[in-house]
Amino acid sequence: MITKQFLKSKPVCKATFTLAAEAVPAAKKVALVGEFNGWNPENGIEMKKQKDGAFKAIVELEAGKEFQFRYLVDNENWVNGAADKYVASPFGVENCVISTLN
Repeated sequence: MITKQFLKSKPVCKATFTLAAEAVPAAKKVALVGEFNGWNPENGIEMKKQKDGAFKAIVELEAGKEFQFRYLVDNENWVNGAADKYVASPFGVENCVISTLN
């Protein structure tokens, strides 16, 4: 699930990414990786594990754009979650897309 809040004070979308516990039941660590951090797992946004087992992260993204992303689980498995849409990647899988068009 992704929720978005557009800030009036600056051209930013505050996006809350939530990856459900059912999607990654045995995960110890989940990072959000995508165009906003150069697809670099080392710069991945560490998601916090919630009491219900879901993982959550809040990210400020530039408004008026679309960003591709995926979740990296335990530094080895890439998974998709809820997204505004999905696009084919050059690696034969789909990437998630978040739109910050208001």
